[in-house]
Amino acid sequence: MISGKVWKYGDNVDTDVIIPARYLNDPDPAALASHCMEDIDDTFAGSVQQGDIMVGGWNFGCGSSREHAPISIQASGVAVVIAASFARIFYRNAINIGFPILECPEAAAEINKGDEVVVDLESGRIENKTSGKTYQAAPQPTFIGSMIEAGGLLKYLKGKVDD
Repeated sequence: MISGKVWKYGDNVDTDVIIPARYLNDPDPAALASHCMEDIDDTFAGSVQQGDIMVGGWNFGCGSSREHAPISIQASGVAVVIAASFARIFYRNAINIGFPILECPEAAAEINKGDEVVVDLESGRIENKTSGKTYQAAPQPTFIGSMIEAGGLLKYLKGKVDD
């Protein structure tokens, strides 16, 4: 179970907004996290707490194919991103690095910044403790859950080879 405070953003949040291109030459995840979302929310990087939850609208993570976007969000301490929909490349990159994401248009529309939310990745259940409402996202397929649990695609495959 994941429980945290919500950081909310709108539709079409692209990878250049998540981590501006001017910071991409630093491969350190902590350095990327220190600039995460700064072009649309200059309070995020300095205020986000470990375990917080990011909520976005439609087409979250659109733009370039760089893995830096989900890496910067994950390194900032965000435990999961819930969105109405994800750009395909962001979705794949998140899974590849072992970062959980859930699509749930109703939750994305109704959850507000600062709400306290509990997420059960296995069942896809999202509970907004602030409003008392519960939402149902499609649960992650077992193999994706296994990749997230392993810490990403490469660690998952390494575990398979080692077995």
